[in-house]
Amino acid sequence: MSILYILLGFVLLVVGGEFLVRSSVALSFKLKLSKMVIGLTVVSFATSAPELLVSLQAALNGFSDISLGNVIGSNIANIGLVLGITAIIAPLTVDKDFYKFNWPVMMVFSMMLYFFLSSGDNLSRLEGIALLLGIGLYLIILIMRSRKAHVEVDGVDDSLLQTSNFKMIVWLLIGGVALYAGSEFLVTGAVDLAEMMGVSERVISVTMIAVGTSVPELAASVIAALRKEKAISLGNLIGSNIFNIASVLGVTALIQPIAVKSEAILTSDIFWMIGFAFILIPLVLIPKKFVLNRYKGIFLFVSYAVFVGLAFLG
Repeated sequence: MSILYILLGFVLLVVGGEFLVRSSVALSFKLKLSKMVIGLTVVSFATSAPELLVSLQAALNGFSDISLGNVIGSNIANIGLVLGITAIIAPLTVDKDFYKFNWPVMMVFSMMLYFFLSSGDNLSRLEGIALLLGIGLYLIILIMRSRKAHVEVDGVDDSLLQTSNFKMIVWLLIGGVALYAGSEFLVTGAVDLAEMMGVSERVISVTMIAVGTSVPELAASVIAALRKEKAISLGNLIGSNIFNIASVLGVTALIQPIAVKSEAILTSDIFWMIGFAFILIPLVLIPKKFVLNRYKGIFLFVSYAVFVGLAFLG
């Protein structure tokens, strides 16, 4: 039954996330926001909604390990699983903006999270506010840089400009209900499965739940790579990791402070997350600059498999 709950939770989160993105973009067009601002802010926040609902639901129900494990595991999966598989299918070209802006910001937020968690064994409301202020500053700089460089933004459907108010409200309601129900089913199923398998909630959250919330990115990336179209960019994945830490954990901690219950989160998981983030620099620059080829993709994927194996063994 717990597996059924988890699968149902995943489906509802994917459906809810899709409808929330559509309604958010349609509403943004109604508010006369530019396509660039919508792509860099509204879409980014909306696509982080599944992780947010799962983390918030878990924190409110007293399963804080799931709140942290979901975000940390999702960040690891984005690089090890999603980026690894995508590079195996089709090599990726990386732009210089990666190490000049996106990567340093991801490392700063990753280190901030480690410092906050290790300094008091919890993520307090004040620290949640600090993360949200950080993401606000990041978005302001991102928009300013994008305007200066006249960046074209992907992921914004122009057809949503014609969406009626009624359809927009219906999409918003479907998205909200599906996300809430999905997070309920997923957290309940994860706790039951952990008890049934004799492992901690943390193990299930950094592996199964994290992969589940990364499935939309993985599916879109693999389909694009197989069709020889533009696959998900490294910048998008790094942006997702930044939003996971700053907005998901920031909002969750603001509503319900997150306690560190499992020691392994601070002694193992977060170092894996920082390690996967850090290793991108040598992979991007050595031996062939600004290319993530199949060998590098295999390295990332195998490293992710090792992480998952050690999580269960530990």
